[in-house]
Amino acid sequence: MTASKHQSRLVVKQHFYTFAEPPRQMLLESGARLGPVTIAYETYGQLSATRDNVILVTHAFSGDSHVAGYLATDKEGAKPGWWDSLVGPGKGINTDRYFVICSNILGSCMGSTGPSSINPATNKPFGLDFPMVTIGDMVDAQKALLDHLQIKSLLAVVGGSVGGMQVLEWCIRYPKMVRSAVPLATTMRHSALAIAFNEVARQSIMADPNWNQGDYYGKKGPDLGLAIARMIGHVTYLSDEAMRQKFGRRLQNKKDFSFGFDADFQVESYLRYQGSKFVRRFDANSLLYITKAADYFDLVDNLTTSESIRDLSDAAIKFLVISYTSDWLYPTYQSRELVQALKRCGQDVSFCEIKADCGHDAFLIPDKRLSDLIRGFLKGVAND
Repeated sequence: MTASKHQSRLVVKQHFYTFAEPPRQMLLESGARLGPVTIAYETYGQLSATRDNVILVTHAFSGDSHVAGYLATDKEGAKPGWWDSLVGPGKGINTDRYFVICSNILGSCMGSTGPSSINPATNKPFGLDFPMVTIGDMVDAQKALLDHLQIKSLLAVVGGSVGGMQVLEWCIRYPKMVRSAVPLATTMRHSALAIAFNEVARQSIMADPNWNQGDYYGKKGPDLGLAIARMIGHVTYLSDEAMRQKFGRRLQNKKDFSFGFDADFQVESYLRYQGSKFVRRFDANSLLYITKAADYFDLVDNLTTSESIRDLSDAAIKFLVISYTSDWLYPTYQSRELVQALKRCGQDVSFCEIKADCGHDAFLIPDKRLSDLIRGFLKGVAND
């Protein structure tokens, strides 16, 4: 058990697992080999004697393993984990009942091996020498971690956005391990619109002269390009209504226009702030790799029809698919297509569209409806 209550707070510790040591490197979908591989992870709650109460939480593209509570190294005033409203004692994913695992994805920069990691062949950061990874590779790395922890069955896999892609990939790759799955605000494959936004974000980084073909470590990095990439992404996470309510056309501490290129409007100032904040915590090359992995993700079988999912006929997984009314990045029609494809495969599927005006990021915002929905679903799966 690595989580405990301390001064009414859930306190956790980050752990690391290293595998795929040469010559037994990890074989990636691209055909490249990678090793050694380190995965950062955190656990919450108590593993049952029968090891049947495990829930794997998968994070979105810029997330990390710190899903809930506070790290033991946090200073006073630190923010809790990114899904603290949902994961913890008595919450929707109740750590008094379930053993929760969350790991940082392969290719990221939050403790797991990625482009900013040291390449053992050169003793320098990988940069663009890091091989391309896929959502499937990320899931295989998580599977290696679970093998290390001697976890053979998952009560549920839960995640939103790119985390939802990982949830679906788990069901395809390891269906006999998964009892239930909760993909939120996600899709079976990116639309042309989603790919286009990702490409603009990537180009903004690669056009920054400080990117230097990915070899910027130890030097001034492509901060401007990365900030713009984040600004682009952030727009897709919100909705027209959310931006209208939050900003409208209100000016930023001014009574009139600057008649220049200052941040006249509050929304301009907000996006600039989000971009600069992101630069301080995320690696530009990781954004390139992870967005590309999301673009490559495709559970639709192109050999048959555009409405078919890869074969799940031998699986017996309970699904709870959740979408949001104002999510225009992964709109509800894509979740409905997923539900239809799963039903054609004979799966037990429940679907809920939650009314929310805050866009794609709605799944990350505290919401009692989401907590109650997931709590009830997990209780039903556990009782079965």
